[in-house]
Amino acid sequence: MLRFTEGKFDIVVIGAGHAGCEAALAAARLGLKTAMLTLNLDSIAFMACNPSVGGTAKGHLVREIDALGGQMAVNADKTALQTRMLNEGKGEAVQCLRAQCDKNAYHREMKRTLENCENLRIVQGEAVEILTENGRVCGVLTDYGGVFECRAAIVATGVYLNAETITGEVRKKSGPSGFAPATKLTESLIALGYSVRRFKTGTPARLDGRSLELEKCSKQDGGDVPAFSFLHPDPPANKLPCYITYTNARTHKIILDNLGRAPLYNGGITVTGPRYCPSVETKVVRFKDKERHQIFLEPEGEDTNEVYVQGMSTSMPHDIQTEMYRSVEGLEHCDIMRYAYAIEYDCIDTLDIYPTLEYKRVEGIYTAGQINGTSGYEEAAAQGLIAGINAAYKILGKEPFVLGRDEAYIGVMIDDLVTKGTDEPYRMMTSRAEYSICLRQDTADFRLTPKIMGTPLCTPEREKAFTARKKAYDEILEFLDGKPESKRAAEFAESFKIQGAAANASYADLIRRGAKIKDICEFFGVARQYGGDILKTAEATVKYDGYIKKCMQQIERAKKLEDKKLPPNISYTQIGGLRLEAREKLERVRPLTLGQAGRIPGVNPADVNVLMVWLATVKPRVLRVKRKPRGNIK
Repeated sequence: MLRFTEGKFDIVVIGAGHAGCEAALAAARLGLKTAMLTLNLDSIAFMACNPSVGGTAKGHLVREIDALGGQMAVNADKTALQTRMLNEGKGEAVQCLRAQCDKNAYHREMKRTLENCENLRIVQGEAVEILTENGRVCGVLTDYGGVFECRAAIVATGVYLNAETITGEVRKKSGPSGFAPATKLTESLIALGYSVRRFKTGTPARLDGRSLELEKCSKQDGGDVPAFSFLHPDPPANKLPCYITYTNARTHKIILDNLGRAPLYNGGITVTGPRYCPSVETKVVRFKDKERHQIFLEPEGEDTNEVYVQGMSTSMPHDIQTEMYRSVEGLEHCDIMRYAYAIEYDCIDTLDIYPTLEYKRVEGIYTAGQINGTSGYEEAAAQGLIAGINAAYKILGKEPFVLGRDEAYIGVMIDDLVTKGTDEPYRMMTSRAEYSICLRQDTADFRLTPKIMGTPLCTPEREKAFTARKKAYDEILEFLDGKPESKRAAEFAESFKIQGAAANASYADLIRRGAKIKDICEFFGVARQYGGDILKTAEATVKYDGYIKKCMQQIERAKKLEDKKLPPNISYTQIGGLRLEAREKLERVRPLTLGQAGRIPGVNPADVNVLMVWLATVKPRVLRVKRKPRGNIK
């Protein structure tokens, strides 16, 4: 194949899904000349599964992406059909925003943003090889012979690598929703030394909304909740409702009677799928005592009749799918517009990458999204943003951009991936974050926006919004430390049944006793100039003040280990006192700090103590060796 140059770029992004979009925008906005390759321009920011953004823990990621100057939250707000707050009955630390978005509008809006971004060129074409020279990336080769010379490459290929869809007995070489797969790049990754494995995911059918009897289902409207983006003071409009229905005994019988034709149970699918988003046949088999499973009917857009059937993902044959869906109340006469399918794809072992998402063996190659074994748009977008920032910062000669577990859900996710790895599609959950009380979604801007101040990622608009919100927050906290007149305080306590309130209690004390900030503002006629969203943020901070202080103490203790760097040239096999398993795991992961070493599965506290002693007494000379920049070949 004749090769020709497509030009010289600082960064080439391979893939235009949610990871690729954030990576390309971050790199280009930071002033780097960037190219983005995609198999099909029509698949930019394509929502191959549910057209929704956010959800449990995922909403935290979206807010953090926004706080760092990313695009997902802005795009979700612009294209939302319905927005709700999940877990409202629980504490603020686990409450999460979720938006049902217009699938086609989301794609169009993101494509428009990319097309109008300075320093960014978008090209339709398949990347087939990552070119390297002297241990570092130097270009990306396309299937038509074009060479995009570059100083860094970000691989964000989603589920397209050697993708195959499976429905019943039919297996096809195909990407999601009929898009073409990427068939050559995996060979290049293997040649570069990546450990490659295969994962699986799936999606339910899309039904013709005209064929549904929605009056038989429970209607679910949106809520009065804030926007995802801190740039948007007003919440998105709730345009369309969702509906809830359930599987039943007949549905379950159809599935159980046809397990012999189910690829998940007849050997047709053997690779690992997502544990936390199982197919309906898996749910029926696994939870045999459960009489029904909840199904959400969610619109895919204002310009289409397609309805997404959340909770009924399957890879059953088409004839069984029809029978199965029509057994559900409200779907008795449904017409399937797109049949459900499972999809298998190649991904890498994330123990091969640094916390910057750069490859350990070849300088300048970064990976982000489902190629890293994660599932979900939000996880992908967060990684894409971090990869884009780090690729740009490395070229600009800046320090790596790494978020700690105590700073962001993004930091938790990436640390999990590069320290523990994953043997199944990784999904972010609030339970993964040990400091979740300090990582609320409503404080993402306070935690993270200062980190991008002074960079192009923090636009004047964002800086203005952040400054105003932080000023209001600080003013409210200061006001809440004040005390109302004693007589009025007693009247308030009696009116709202606030137990144990002292006569000289501050407004904050009343909140800690169970008072609502909204009631305080109305009763005392104070703080009415502030918006409800920032009032709730201040209220949560006051309410959980004691827990937050304890959390901060835990963080400070953990930082002592995070501050102890491990030399890059340690030979763990030569350190006496380490157990064999610990030596093997430490050699595989090559942790950067004692803190990271302690989080590696198979490394226990005793092993960490051995490393501490070794650092302090046995090998002090090693610590004087100049540390190589992350990403250099050892």
